[in-house]
Amino acid sequence: MQSNQQDNYWQNESETTDEVTEMYTPTPDADEVPSDKNTPESNPESATSDSDPVHWVATEYIHQEKNGLWFVLFAIVVLVFIASDILFLKSYTFSVLVVVMAVSVVIYSRRPPREIEYTLSGDQGLYVGEKLYHFSEFKSFGVIRDHQHNSVMLVPIKRFAPGVSVYFPEEVGEKIVDILGARLPMNILKLDAIDVIIRKLRL
Repeated sequence: MQSNQQDNYWQNESETTDEVTEMYTPTPDADEVPSDKNTPESNPESATSDSDPVHWVATEYIHQEKNGLWFVLFAIVVLVFIASDILFLKSYTFSVLVVVMAVSVVIYSRRPPREIEYTLSGDQGLYVGEKLYHFSEFKSFGVIRDHQHNSVMLVPIKRFAPGVSVYFPEEVGEKIVDILGARLPMNILKLDAIDVIIRKLRL
């Protein structure tokens, strides 16, 4: 008699356990559901990597050391202009202007270039320090290679507006060209005659 009751007891417990298991079978949480990591929705970093801003630090211009011979030749050129003014033009205003320009050039040539932080954002534009240049201000861009130095120039839409030229290290050059190329046409640019003279004079 006890044996039959014991069998019925285990049978009833088993049936009860099955009912509880069926009623409370947990559903997988949203965090546990596997997702395809290759899709843009599941991996937003890969989807926005092309529009990530580029940061770099470069000098505002290439500083070239000037020796004593350069200053001697520069002084001779200044004296020639002043002498020509006194002998032929007889306009002392021109002589004063030459002296002022000569002093400015000497001060500028001895000033070391500043380190400037640049940020190129595909959504906004080019930050030079804290100043923002929007893409809408330019019609094209070009890359200039000057020996071991690389710079990018943004050509303005306005006719007499100055272009924006910045130097950049080679490791970020490809990313810079990709961002600019997606928003502006790229042109082949070369140094003009004034730029060549300035570099020859080491200004």
